[in-house]
Amino acid sequence: MKRKTAAIYARVSTDKQKAEMQVVELKEFVKRRGFSLGEVYIDQGYTGGNIQRPAFGKMMEDAHKRSFDVLVVWKLDRLSRSLKDLITTLETLGSLGIDFISYDNSLDTSTPTGKLVFHVVGSVAEFERDIIKERVRAGLANARRNGKRLGRPSILAKISPKVYILKEKGLSNRMIAHKLGVGEATVRRALKL
Repeated sequence: MKRKTAAIYARVSTDKQKAEMQVVELKEFVKRRGFSLGEVYIDQGYTGGNIQRPAFGKMMEDAHKRSFDVLVVWKLDRLSRSLKDLITTLETLGSLGIDFISYDNSLDTSTPTGKLVFHVVGSVAEFERDIIKERVRAGLANARRNGKRLGRPSILAKISPKVYILKEKGLSNRMIAHKLGVGEATVRRALKL
């Protein structure tokens, strides 16, 4: 049976901090678990509240290429400080068949308990998304009840004055349509208003 390849992701927030302590400990952990060591991704001087980090981006790119089977981090907050981003990342890794281990938090999706915890976290995230959708729908319904027009403004309202000015200058519907970047039918509808 092929040994699983484990990638390591480490992050420190400032240039003065060193990720080496995380990396050394995680390499030992990978060795103890019997994984083969893959790429080590380190973001130095990046906050966990932003997923626009170079090593994080490369790690996710490699995950999509299935370059590793397991991602190991020191703590969950090393991967992300945003619960939403963390759950999205974990869901992406899970959908790619990549296990996730947070060393200090004892979260390991390759074990039955870790899978359960992951599914509970995922269910909470799904619940949160559903609540947000429900609130948005209720807000839109309320706006409609109060007579608020939703959506983009009509193109006709935007171009009608221009259509009339160009028509008075003697341009044909086709020329007006070309000049305004719309179809002739739109010009005809604007003239009927």
